[in-house]
Amino acid sequence: MFIAKELKKKSIAEYLLYMWQVEDIIRAYGCSLTRIQNEYIKQFDYTDEQKEEETDWFGDLIRMMNSEGCRERGHLAINQIVVQQLYELHSQLLKSSKFPFYNTEYYRVLPYIVELRQRSNNQDSLQTDPDLEINEIETCLTALYGVMMLKLQKKEISQNTEHAVKEITTFIGMLSDYYQKDKEEGLQFE
Repeated sequence: MFIAKELKKKSIAEYLLYMWQVEDIIRAYGCSLTRIQNEYIKQFDYTDEQKEEETDWFGDLIRMMNSEGCRERGHLAINQIVVQQLYELHSQLLKSSKFPFYNTEYYRVLPYIVELRQRSNNQDSLQTDPDLEINEIETCLTALYGVMMLKLQKKEISQNTEHAVKEITTFIGMLSDYYQKDKEEGLQFE
Protein backbone atom coordinates (compact mmCIF):
# COMPACT_ATOMS: atom_id res chain seq x y z
CA MET A 1 0.00 0.00 0.00
CA PHE A 2 2.74 2.42 0.93
CA ILE A 3 4.73 1.68 -2.22
CA ALA A 4 1.57 1.85 -4.35
CA LYS A 5 0.66 5.28 -2.97
CA GLU A 6 4.11 6.68 -3.75
CA LEU A 7 4.24 5.16 -7.23
CA LYS A 8 0.77 6.47 -8.08
CA LYS A 9 1.99 10.02 -7.38
CA LYS A 10 5.23 9.53 -9.32
CA SER A 11 4.36 7.34 -12.33
CA ILE A 12 1.03 5.75 -13.19
CA ALA A 13 2.75 3.16 -15.38
CA GLU A 14 5.07 2.06 -12.57
CA TYR A 15 2.06 2.01 -10.26
CA LEU A 16 0.18 -0.31 -12.65
CA LEU A 17 3.13 -2.66 -13.04
CA TYR A 18 3.48 -2.76 -9.26
CA MET A 19 -0.22 -3.47 -8.81
CA TRP A 20 -0.03 -6.32 -11.33
CA GLN A 21 2.86 -7.69 -9.29
CA VAL A 22 0.77 -7.38 -6.11
CA GLU A 23 -2.01 -9.37 -7.82
CA ASP A 24 0.55 -12.08 -8.58
CA ILE A 25 1.90 -11.98 -5.02
CA ILE A 26 -1.62 -12.52 -3.71
CA ARG A 27 -2.04 -15.47 -6.09
CA ALA A 28 1.34 -16.90 -5.05
CA TYR A 29 0.10 -16.98 -1.45
CA GLY A 30 -3.12 -18.71 -2.49
CA CYS A 31 -5.21 -15.59 -1.82
CA SER A 32 -4.66 -16.26 1.90
CA LEU A 33 -4.48 -13.11 3.99
CA THR A 34 -3.01 -15.08 6.91
CA ARG A 35 -0.13 -16.33 4.75
CA ILE A 36 0.47 -12.87 3.27
CA GLN A 37 0.50 -11.36 6.74
CA ASN A 38 2.80 -14.02 8.26
CA GLU A 39 5.09 -14.73 5.31
CA TYR A 40 5.17 -11.50 3.30
CA ILE A 41 4.22 -8.39 5.29
CA LYS A 42 6.13 -9.61 8.33
CA GLN A 43 9.46 -9.35 6.46
CA PHE A 44 9.16 -5.57 6.04
CA ASP A 45 10.48 -3.08 8.57
CA TYR A 46 7.07 -1.60 9.31
CA THR A 47 5.63 -0.41 12.58
CA ASP A 48 2.79 -2.49 14.01
CA GLU A 49 0.35 0.17 12.80
CA GLN A 50 1.82 0.08 9.28
CA LYS A 51 1.66 -3.73 9.24
CA GLU A 52 -1.99 -3.51 10.20
CA GLU A 53 -2.71 -0.98 7.42
CA GLU A 54 -0.84 -3.13 4.89
CA THR A 55 -2.77 -6.22 6.03
CA ASP A 56 -6.08 -4.37 5.66
CA TRP A 57 -5.07 -3.23 2.16
CA PHE A 58 -4.15 -6.77 1.08
CA GLY A 59 -7.41 -8.00 2.61
CA ASP A 60 -9.38 -5.52 0.52
CA LEU A 61 -7.51 -6.57 -2.62
CA ILE A 62 -8.16 -10.25 -1.89
CA ARG A 63 -11.88 -9.56 -1.44
CA MET A 64 -11.94 -7.67 -4.74
CA MET A 65 -10.07 -10.45 -6.54
CA ASN A 66 -12.55 -13.00 -5.18
CA SER A 67 -15.62 -10.96 -6.07
CA GLU A 68 -14.28 -10.01 -9.53
CA GLY A 69 -13.28 -13.56 -10.41
CA CYS A 70 -9.58 -12.91 -10.87
CA ARG A 71 -8.10 -15.28 -8.29
CA GLU A 72 -6.37 -17.30 -11.00
CA ARG A 73 -5.60 -14.63 -13.62
CA GLY A 74 -6.69 -11.27 -14.93
CA HIS A 75 -6.58 -7.84 -13.39
CA LEU A 76 -8.69 -6.04 -10.84
CA ALA A 77 -11.24 -3.56 -12.17
CA ILE A 78 -9.39 -0.72 -10.41
CA ASN A 79 -6.33 -1.55 -12.50
CA GLN A 80 -8.29 -2.08 -15.71
CA ILE A 81 -9.83 1.37 -15.28
CA VAL A 82 -6.37 2.94 -15.11
CA VAL A 83 -5.32 1.07 -18.27
CA GLN A 84 -8.46 2.37 -19.98
CA GLN A 85 -7.75 5.93 -18.82
CA LEU A 86 -4.23 5.66 -20.22
CA TYR A 87 -5.58 4.34 -23.51
CA GLU A 88 -8.10 7.18 -23.76
CA LEU A 89 -5.37 9.74 -23.07
CA HIS A 90 -3.16 7.99 -25.65
CA SER A 91 -5.94 8.33 -28.24
CA GLN A 92 -6.41 12.03 -27.45
CA LEU A 93 -2.68 12.70 -27.70
CA LEU A 94 -2.50 10.99 -31.10
CA LYS A 95 -5.46 12.99 -32.45
CA SER A 96 -4.04 16.32 -31.31
CA SER A 97 -1.50 18.27 -33.33
CA LYS A 98 -0.07 19.72 -30.11
CA PHE A 99 1.94 16.62 -29.19
CA PRO A 100 4.25 15.84 -32.14
CA PHE A 101 6.95 14.23 -29.96
CA TYR A 102 4.39 11.79 -28.56
CA ASN A 103 3.24 10.93 -32.07
CA THR A 104 6.85 10.39 -33.17
CA GLU A 105 7.51 8.11 -30.21
CA TYR A 106 4.31 6.16 -30.87
CA TYR A 107 5.26 5.49 -34.48
CA ARG A 108 8.73 4.46 -33.31
CA VAL A 109 7.24 1.73 -31.07
CA LEU A 110 4.35 0.76 -33.34
CA PRO A 111 6.30 -2.06 -35.07
CA TYR A 112 7.02 -3.60 -31.65
CA ILE A 113 3.37 -3.28 -30.66
CA VAL A 114 2.28 -4.99 -33.89
CA GLU A 115 4.78 -7.81 -33.30
CA LEU A 116 3.68 -8.23 -29.67
CA ARG A 117 0.02 -8.34 -30.69
CA GLN A 118 0.75 -10.97 -33.32
CA ARG A 119 2.56 -13.06 -30.73
CA SER A 120 -0.26 -12.66 -28.21
CA ASN A 121 -2.78 -13.79 -30.82
CA ASN A 122 -0.71 -16.95 -31.15
CA GLN A 123 -0.47 -17.37 -27.37
CA ASP A 124 -3.67 -16.98 -25.40
CA SER A 125 -1.57 -16.94 -22.23
CA LEU A 126 -0.93 -13.20 -22.56
CA GLN A 127 -4.62 -12.40 -22.67
CA THR A 128 -6.57 -12.43 -19.44
CA ASP A 129 -9.84 -12.94 -21.31
CA PRO A 130 -9.63 -14.29 -24.86
CA ASP A 131 -12.85 -12.47 -25.77
CA LEU A 132 -11.41 -9.08 -24.83
CA GLU A 133 -9.40 -7.05 -27.30
CA ILE A 134 -6.26 -5.83 -25.58
CA ASN A 135 -5.49 -2.24 -26.52
CA GLU A 136 -2.04 -1.01 -27.52
CA ILE A 137 -1.24 0.45 -24.13
CA GLU A 138 -2.08 -2.78 -22.32
CA THR A 139 0.03 -4.64 -24.89
CA CYS A 140 3.00 -2.40 -24.01
CA LEU A 141 2.42 -2.72 -20.27
CA THR A 142 2.09 -6.50 -20.57
CA ALA A 143 5.41 -6.64 -22.42
CA LEU A 144 7.11 -4.51 -19.75
CA TYR A 145 5.63 -6.65 -16.99
CA GLY A 146 6.70 -9.85 -18.72
CA VAL A 147 10.30 -8.66 -19.08
CA MET A 148 10.30 -7.45 -15.48
CA MET A 149 9.25 -10.95 -14.38
CA LEU A 150 11.95 -12.55 -16.55
CA LYS A 151 14.56 -10.29 -14.97
CA LEU A 152 13.34 -11.15 -11.46
CA GLN A 153 13.73 -14.81 -12.40
CA LYS A 154 17.24 -13.99 -13.69
CA LYS A 155 16.35 -15.32 -17.13
CA GLU A 156 18.22 -14.20 -20.21
CA ILE A 157 16.65 -11.51 -22.38
CA SER A 158 17.65 -11.20 -26.02
CA GLN A 159 19.24 -8.04 -27.38
CA ASN A 160 16.23 -7.48 -29.65
CA THR A 161 13.87 -7.74 -26.70
CA GLU A 162 16.06 -5.38 -24.65
CA HIS A 163 15.95 -2.85 -27.48
CA ALA A 164 12.16 -3.16 -27.87
CA VAL A 165 11.66 -2.80 -24.12
CA LYS A 166 13.84 0.31 -24.05
CA GLU A 167 11.70 1.93 -26.78
CA ILE A 168 8.44 0.83 -25.15
CA THR A 169 9.64 2.11 -21.77
CA THR A 170 10.35 5.54 -23.27
CA PHE A 171 6.92 5.61 -24.91
CA ILE A 172 5.02 4.46 -21.81
CA GLY A 173 7.08 6.85 -19.67
CA MET A 174 6.05 9.71 -21.93
CA LEU A 175 2.40 8.68 -21.70
CA SER A 176 2.70 8.36 -17.94
CA ASP A 177 4.18 11.86 -17.71
CA TYR A 178 1.29 13.26 -19.77
CA TYR A 179 -1.16 11.41 -17.52
CA GLN A 180 0.33 13.07 -14.43
CA LYS A 181 0.37 16.46 -16.11
CA ASP A 182 -3.25 16.03 -17.20
CA LYS A 183 -4.28 15.11 -13.64
CA GLU A 184 -2.38 18.04 -12.12
CA GLU A 185 -2.88 20.82 -14.68
CA GLY A 186 -5.15 19.53 -17.39
CA LEU A 187 -3.82 19.12 -20.93
CA GLN A 188 -5.11 21.29 -23.77
CA PHE A 189 -5.60 19.08 -26.81
CA GLU A 190 -6.68 21.75 -29.31
